[in-house]
Amino acid sequence: MGRSPWPVLQLSHLDTQGQAHMVSMAERPSTNRQAMAEGWIRMDPQVLKRITAADAPKGDVLAVARIAAIQAAKRTWELIPLCHPLPIHGVEVWISPTARHSGLRIQASVNTHARTGVEMEALTAVQVGLLTIYDMAKALDPAMEIGGVRLLSKQGGRRGDWRHPRGDQEAVDSHPGQQGEPLPPSPS
Repeated sequence: MGRSPWPVLQLSHLDTQGQAHMVSMAERPSTNRQAMAEGWIRMDPQVLKRITAADAPKGDVLAVARIAAIQAAKRTWELIPLCHPLPIHGVEVWISPTARHSGLRIQASVNTHARTGVEMEALTAVQVGLLTIYDMAKALDPAMEIGGVRLLSKQGGRRGDWRHPRGDQEAVDSHPGQQGEPLPPSPS
């Protein structure tokens, strides 16, 4: 493993006594910020066919998961104790079948003009979207697996732009030791 280009910093959510606190953003300038995250859910191939055909018992799983992901991004500050409430300016969610394994990939992009980033909002959108798929299809396949949730990129802020070191070349649905299919290009 290579050394991270980002320096190891003191945890900003801990005060000098080691107690958790909410970091003040009062002195930071507002800038345009964007973050993109992804994750996957694997399932029985027959369940995937039913979901993609909008033939699941609970209805259109993909439409509900997309709305759930958007709603989760907007409410992240209510779920993660030390996150700041942010003015979310846009959320885009893409759900697509994975090419190599029977499952679905969710990617979420969140943007704002604020004093702190939207990484947690993008990650929360992906997680809640995946959990919504599980919830709506669990009667068909309770053995579904969720994984591979990661931040793909962030733009803006004090530390500038960042992209995941493995980028779009490693699929979120590959097993250890297997080569997964490349991800589609990140939406701009």
